[in-house]
Order: sequence, then structure tokens, then C-alpha cells
Amino acid sequence: MTHQTHAFHMVNPSPWPLTGALSALLLTSGLVIWFHFNSMTLMLIGLVTNLLTVFQWWRDVVREGTYQGHHTPIVQKGLRYGMILFIISEVFFFSGFFWAFYHSSLVPTHDLGGLWPPAGITPLNPLDVPLLNTSVLLASGVSITWAHHSLMEGKRNNMNQSLFITIALGMYFTFLQASEYYETSFSISDGIYGSTFFMATGFHGLHVIIGSLFLLICLIRQLKFHFTSKHHFGFEAAAWYWHFVDVVWLFLYVSIYWWGS
Repeated sequence: MTHQTHAFHMVNPSPWPLTGALSALLLTSGLVIWFHFNSMTLMLIGLVTNLLTVFQWWRDVVREGTYQGHHTPIVQKGLRYGMILFIISEVFFFSGFFWAFYHSSLVPTHDLGGLWPPAGITPLNPLDVPLLNTSVLLASGVSITWAHHSLMEGKRNNMNQSLFITIALGMYFTFLQASEYYETSFSISDGIYGSTFFMATGFHGLHVIIGSLFLLICLIRQLKFHFTSKHHFGFEAAAWYWHFVDVVWLFLYVSIYWWGS
């Protein structure tokens, strides 16, 4: 940074965008081959190369921001804008599932028996596991806020404890949702109800897993003293993402589990 006359980060040439694109091609092509020919070889190769790319790319970003000083205030501002735009794109992603659900449920066709849930579908009890999952995610929203405030106030022990609690709650949510899927009386192939239910809740569950991994990396970085009270955008982005996951679940619970049942 001492040899440049501006505060922007001019990224060095990196192989990871190329390997990321190629691994994504292998992964998606492998999924198609798995679906049609029941062969997982190409998919597993794509998954492994994708994970290796992600690990090494993020390792480089951590080095640039933590040790090399490239994440200046103006660079952090750009990263914040990028994260905000990413979350907005996620909002539109989930909006498609809600659109499909309400389009089908508000005016059920005769193919569905003219009612919602469709004839033959026994929906889950919204006051059972879904309500417990709601309380778990709301509690995790409190603990991640506690972690953020602890970090800004320089209270390391409180930060470590609250971040660990958030990760544990996220893993517990995933376990509860997996057990819920195991017990459902319908599947994703049971018409529009099964499709919208499992696509919306399944993608949300995937986001919970990704968010839990995001927070786990933040906990490891916190234990390695990567964050300070003034320089911790990596954790801040994870907290934003987790709050987004919380809000989406509230909409899912009210729409699909409660109203839709």
C-alpha cells in the first residue's frame, strides 16, 4: 500500500475465477448426468474442485484484508454495497417461490380439488416443529446481535460465546428441519403443494447451512484475532446474511406453514 497513491485495491492476477467457472461447469454437468444416468463421478469431481477453489479464494481475500491492509475504508464501502446487492438478489430469488405458492393457493384450480391444501395432502401442524424452528431462529437473531455488539465493544469472551450459540442454534434448526422432512406425509412430487413447499423451505434450509458455515469461519477468524472493533466487515456480512435468513423464515412460516395449512 505504500507504493500506490490511492486507497483502492487493485487485485493481483488470480487463477480462482477460472477454476471456479470450470468447477461450476463440472458440478452442474455432473448433476445433470447424475439425474439422468445415475452416475455421480463427474458431480463429485466438480464438488471437490469447487470446494478447493472456494477455500483458496477466500483464504486469499482474508490475507488481503487482514494482513496486507488492502481493505481500506473505501474498499470496505464497496464490499458493503456488494453484499447489499447480493441480499437484494436473494430477496428476488425467494420472491419467485412465494409468487408460485400464492398464485396456486389463492385461486386453486379444479385439478387441486378447488381447495388449498389440495385434496389428499395432509399439511404439517404449524404449532409443532415449525413453531419450535421459528423460536430457534428468532433466538439466533438475538445471539448474533449480541455477538456484533460485543465485538464493537471489544468484549472477546462475550463475542466468542454468543457466536458459538448462534452456530449451535443454526445446526439445531437444520436437524429439526431434516427430521420434519423425514416425517412429512407428502413429497416434492405431490403436485404444486409439494413442489412449492419443498423448494421454498429446502432452499431456505440450504441458506441456513451456508449461513452456519459463514458464521463458523467467522468464529475461527475471531479466535485467530482477525477482527477488531473497527475492522470486521467479514463478520458484519455474515450477520446481515443471518438476519436475512431469519426474516425469510418468518415469511415462510406465516405463509406456507400457518396460512397455507
